[in-house]
Parts: sequence; structure tokens; C-alpha cells
Amino acid sequence: MDFIYQDPYPILKDDTQYRKITSDYVKVEKLGDREILTVDPKGLELLSQEAMKDVSFMLRTSHLEKLRAILDDPEATDNDRFVAYNLLQNAVVAIDGELPSCQDTGTAIVMAKKGENVYTGVDDAEWLSKGIFNTYIERNLRYSQIVPISMFEEKNSGSNLPAQIDIYAKKGASYEFLFLAKGGGSANKTYLYQQTKSLLNEKSLDAFIRAKIMDLGTSACPPYHLALVIGGTSAEATLAAVKKASAGYYDNLPTTGNMAGQAFRDLEWEKRVQKICQESAIGAQFGGKYFTHDVRVIRLPRHAASCPVGLGVSCSADRNIKGKITKDGIFVEQLEVNPKRLLPATPPHLEEAVEVDLNQPMSEILKKLSQYPIKTRLKLNGTLIVARDIAHAKIKELLDAGKPMPDYFKNHPIYYAGPAKTPDGMPSGSFGPTTAGRMDVYVEEFQKNGGSMVMLAKGNRTKDVMNACKTYGGFYLGSIGGPAAILAKENILSVEVVDFEELGMEAVRKITIKDFPAFIITDDKGNDFFENL
Repeated sequence: MDFIYQDPYPILKDDTQYRKITSDYVKVEKLGDREILTVDPKGLELLSQEAMKDVSFMLRTSHLEKLRAILDDPEATDNDRFVAYNLLQNAVVAIDGELPSCQDTGTAIVMAKKGENVYTGVDDAEWLSKGIFNTYIERNLRYSQIVPISMFEEKNSGSNLPAQIDIYAKKGASYEFLFLAKGGGSANKTYLYQQTKSLLNEKSLDAFIRAKIMDLGTSACPPYHLALVIGGTSAEATLAAVKKASAGYYDNLPTTGNMAGQAFRDLEWEKRVQKICQESAIGAQFGGKYFTHDVRVIRLPRHAASCPVGLGVSCSADRNIKGKITKDGIFVEQLEVNPKRLLPATPPHLEEAVEVDLNQPMSEILKKLSQYPIKTRLKLNGTLIVARDIAHAKIKELLDAGKPMPDYFKNHPIYYAGPAKTPDGMPSGSFGPTTAGRMDVYVEEFQKNGGSMVMLAKGNRTKDVMNACKTYGGFYLGSIGGPAAILAKENILSVEVVDFEELGMEAVRKITIKDFPAFIITDDKGNDFFENL
């Protein structure tokens, strides 16, 4: 047999539109017969700084056009349209560069391919990290990176570093980049399934996909760009392909395989998986057709004894941006600069929401909510307490020590969230909901002690939460995942820290809200919206 080698991921073209940042920091020098592209490391810093700035406040035109298509689709549900319209409004607010599109401004990830004739003379990851550092320090972004001091002691790094930086070698004299800001919600919805050859037939694969799609839920803020990767020379290769495919990086792969084992897109299965997602009726968070914008199905070679399958998403905060350095200068992908043009002249028609006054005794709030069925759309006005993972853990420590539940957890609804930095002159930074499921383990005990009677967050929850709400008369309300900028601008009137100030963005806060949108997801009778799908 003849030796065969080819690029395992042969991207056939790059139709990305780039904007030029600068012609500085690059020059071509001769080294014998070679032309060497010499890059001043300050160019790496500048590129990563610009890329992370743009991707925190702007989105791809193609992504925003898909949101507009939901509004124009007669088959979309009212809830689909409501979510899509809010996400477009959010993009309009974020474009000003003050409030990032999502409060979870993510883990910074850089995937780079460095040509053999590119010379920097430094540790490139250090200078790329410096640019990322600059953006997170200078902009109203959130520091989400927790570093271990010991096995159980952790602290916030205070800069959003470290970043994940992976640099590969390639031929030529250019340097190519994919930058991502990956929030915890969508990162947590990346799955690896170790399967076998028995999966690789039409009936088995269809059944597998229908079952595993439900693992995604809504906590990662749909509509999703979904990636399904079948095969892989290792589990690590499978999951790396999932992340890149969900970011659109592999859109221009071939559509057939060959004996060299090239990766390819299976367009037929992309259509089938998209149809399965539509038929799930999960929709754009609260029921409907638009669980996914689109699907990428990538087929890879595999070891005869293994068939890894990866599943993951890029969420409604679709923060992916390419960059490149060539002899002509430093470039970054052009994102949409005028999202307002995609908003319709009038918002979609919706039935009036039920207004709920939160500035009354908890018993009265519960009595009001008990009058309405699941899926009821609400407008919340009044006071919320904001608390996330670490605050919940600290309150559990109080209960374990025999101390009472704090009054603020009993007297007010609890909003699971953690804000980005507050811009000057504004009451709040971007402040959308976090994933509810992470707090599920606390609900039964907290409600038994009179707390967490009304919870507000995003995504589906476990049966334990439904049972607790039925037993103790509680409610879980769903907030739209994604539009954190517009919530900060239009719905949050004031913010103050009331406990655990040392926890930074994880501190307990009291916020005042106006016309805050929400849906009844789990009620006091044991009904749950997601269980009924």
C-alpha cells in the first residue's frame, strides 16, 4: 500500500470578512532562501485585546440574521419570537461597548495555527494572555476564573486569567486564530459518549440522537448552534472538534470522506438532527420550534474498538471570532456593527403578561403565583435577592451549624445570577440569569427552612426541585438566558451588596427590578414546563 497523508481537517476555503487593525508590528525578512514573517509580540497582544473586546460586545451578522428569521417565521411560537426579539434588542444595547451581551463574559480561549515561517521570539501564549488581560481589566467584563490554592481552597484570580491557549504548527508564513469567550452555561453542555460500532446504523443513530438531545436542556441559552461529532482518534480529538464545529470553524470542510480519513460534514444528517431538534418542542427556551438555529454533524475516523461521540453547543451569546496575521498586517473578523437594522419596526404581538409585586409578604407572592398555570408570562416588580453557588454553600454551612436561615432568603425571591462590572453612571452591569440546576441540591433543605420559596434563573431542573415545590408550596420562574445587557439597562434599577462581600461577583446582593420578564416553569402543584414536553 502506498503512503497517504493529508490534512485531517481540510478546510477548503475561508470566506470570513476581516477588518484590518494595523499594518504595524509585522515585517518580512530574508533568512537564506526563506522569507520570514517577523511579528513584534506587541502585535499578538493587540490582536487578542481587540478580538476579546469585539466578541464581548458584538456578534456575527449570520447569527443575528438567524434571530431575525425566527421573527419572520409563521411557524414560530409566541415564546420563540419573544426570546428572539429580546436577544436582538440585547445586541442593540451591547453594541455601545458598555454592557457586554452576556454577564458571564466567559473563559478566554485561543486556538492558533502558526506558520513555520512566522517568528516572534517570545512565548506567544504570554503575549496573547496579556491582551486578554487588558480587555478584561479595562472593560466592564466579569472575572469568572477560580484558581485552586489547595484541593479545597479557591480564590477568584481577579483578572479572568488563566486563558486556554492552544497553538499548532502549520506550513507557510501566516498566523491564524480562533478566539472564543466560552461561558459556563454552554461549556457545561459539552458531552462525550463512548459508543461502539453498534451505533453506526440509521436506526440506532436516530434513536441515540433523540435521547441525547434532551441532555442539552435550555440552561445554556438556546437557540443553539449545535455540533455533533461522530468518531475521533481520541476522546480529546472528538471534543476539540465539537468546540470548533459549534463555533463555525469547520463550516467549509468537505462533505464526503476518503481513504486518508479526512473529516467531513454530513449534510443529510445535519438536516435530520435539525428536524429532531424542532420536533422536541423545547424551542427557544420556553417551547416552540427554535431549539437550534442550525446543526453541524462532523464525521471523523476512529479506532476499531472505539466510537466516541461528542455533543455541544454555541449559545445565544455566540462569542466566536477569527483573527490572522500576515505580511499585510493584523486582522480580526468583522462582526455586525449595526444590529438595530435587524429589529422589526414593531415588536411581535404577545398576550399581556401578569404583573407580580414582589414588595409584599412572601405568602402573598406565593398566593398570587398559585393562581396561574405553568408557561404564564410574568412581569416582576420589586426586590430580588441575588445569590449563586458559593453563597448557597455558605448558607448551607450556617444551617449545618444550627444557625437560622437568613431573613433575606425567606422574605424575597432568589435570583441566581452574578453581574459583570458596573459601567460609570449606571445602576448595574450586565446581569442575566445563571444555570438553575447547579443550585438544585439546596432547594429541599432551604425550602424546609422557609427560604428559596420563589427562585428565578434559567434552564430546566431536576425532579427533586419539583417535589420540593409541591411539598413546601414553592415556585421556580424561568428568565430568558442571554439578554443580560438589556436587563441591566431597562429592568434593574438598583444593586447593593447585603452579605459575603468578600466573594466578589458571588456576593449576595439585593436588587430592585422593574418589568422584569419571567415565566412560571415549576409551580406549587408539582407541574413543570419541561417535564410536559
